[in-house]
Amino acid sequence: MTTKLKNKIIGFKEFRQNANRYIGRVNRGEYLTIVRRSEPIFRMFPPDEDDNNLWETVIDFTKINKNGVPAEKVLKALKKLNAED
Repeated sequence: MTTKLKNKIIGFKEFRQNANRYIGRVNRGEYLTIVRRSEPIFRMFPPDEDDNNLWETVIDFTKINKNGVPAEKVLKALKKLNAED
C-alpha cells in the first residue's frame, strides 16, 4: 500500500539539475510541486495503481533498438507518413 507523503516544493532549476533523483522520489510515492520564481508551474505525483488500465502500449521501440529510438527519427517518419496521405 502506497502512503501519500507530504508535498515537497522544488525549484525548477533544482529539478532540472536533479530530475532523475526527483523522478525516483515520485516513483516511491512522494508528491512534488515544481516552482519558478515562487509560482507553481507543475506538480508531479505517482500514478495510481488503477492507472495501468488507462494506458495502452502502441509500439515498443525497444524491440527495434534496445536503447530505444530517438524522437527525431520517430517524428521524421511520422511527417513522411503524413505527407504521403
